[in-house]
Amino acid sequence: MLRIVTDGAADILPEWAQEFGIDVIPVNILFGEKSYLQGTELDNEGFYKLVDETKRIPKTSQPSPHQFVEFYRKIAQKGDTILSIHITAKLSGTYASAIAAAEELKDEFKVIPVDSAVGSLGIGLMCREARKLERAGKSIDEIVKYLEDVKYKIRVILTLDTLEYAKMSGRVKTLQAALASLLNVKPIAILRNGDLNMAERVRTRKAALDRVIEIAKEEFGKDPVYLAVVHARDLKSGEGLLNDAKAHFNHKETLISELSISIAANLGPGTVGLILYPTE
Repeated sequence: MLRIVTDGAADILPEWAQEFGIDVIPVNILFGEKSYLQGTELDNEGFYKLVDETKRIPKTSQPSPHQFVEFYRKIAQKGDTILSIHITAKLSGTYASAIAAAEELKDEFKVIPVDSAVGSLGIGLMCREARKLERAGKSIDEIVKYLEDVKYKIRVILTLDTLEYAKMSGRVKTLQAALASLLNVKPIAILRNGDLNMAERVRTRKAALDRVIEIAKEEFGKDPVYLAVVHARDLKSGEGLLNDAKAHFNHKETLISELSISIAANLGPGTVGLILYPTE
């Protein structure tokens, strides 16, 4: 039996967990002394409410190797293969925790950790495609090869509405230079080859959203893609961006998702952007 596992920094559409058999290990969200498990003890709305009430940005921490061991044992039977696909190792230690757990459990399961080199719905789509390949009769080696081939071709292009969260979280190292300067600009950040980098600073929200589309167009042209939009507590901007983007791409499918709280905690509400995932 092939189990597919990801972590709370991935976004999967609500119906995918059941439909494609994707298990999600939650990220730890730390508000002061109190720790919550994302998704089970704290949902997106509860998270934003806590931020509003406490005026504090939480810290996020990856699941520990011990949490992974417990999680794998909970979802799998002895002898199962577990394909564990996680947020880029350059932004989080989650993948390292999965590797440590895989080593500990090598006599119980075949655990194959994969560094997705992306985040958010980019990982969700990798999980979905992996399951589709398995159902089409592909071997685990073929599936892993596909994931390794596709991961550096996926783009996540985001614009932040506020720099406050990135400033407080300190997680987005490459945004630090921008933070030291104008706080009233709308930065554009691109997740490429595992790194989240500041690409540009744009004066207005409208110009930033237009530029997100332009950057994606420069890279993908008319290549066939799954076209996805993610947003942090700003469905209206997300829908607007998807509507505008549709005209510019050869999209096989369009998707929209709320940004997981473990990423939103570091980038802030109002973050919105495109994810382009190459397809045949």
